[in-house]
Amino acid sequence: MKRILTTGAVALAATVATGLLAAPAEAASAVQIYRVYYDSPGKDTGSNNSLNAEWVQLYNTSKTARQLKGYKLRDKTGYTYTFGSFKLGGRKSVYVHTGKGTNTSAHRYWGRGWYVWNNTGDTAYLRYPNGTLADKCSWGSKGAYKTC
Repeated sequence: MKRILTTGAVALAATVATGLLAAPAEAASAVQIYRVYYDSPGKDTGSNNSLNAEWVQLYNTSKTARQLKGYKLRDKTGYTYTFGSFKLGGRKSVYVHTGKGTNTSAHRYWGRGWYVWNNTGDTAYLRYPNGTLADKCSWGSKGAYKTC
């Protein structure tokens, strides 16, 4: 009996060392962060036009529409946009703008009076209603946008 356990332990150790035994990969979310335009053109004056030139584009990679009610989009600081009842069509995008505006099927508005995304580097997180991470996108200080 002792010999069988030892042999099994050696086989398991060899399997782990070669990487054959691995945790299952997480499935990619159907709705993903596609692009973040974190540095709106011109000076950061805080005007609504400038705020709305700062946005996050989410893309539904599935052919099936997805209900985003309760999904949360947030930055490192913790500023959070929570989707109300909203269905994103299959293979469609939605832009979440920082400023104020009228929500449509392609554009949602956070309604903030100041910028969310840091020009010097930040991370956008997309979370499911239960809080689990669906996707994230990080950038540094180069450029004005990041394609994720």
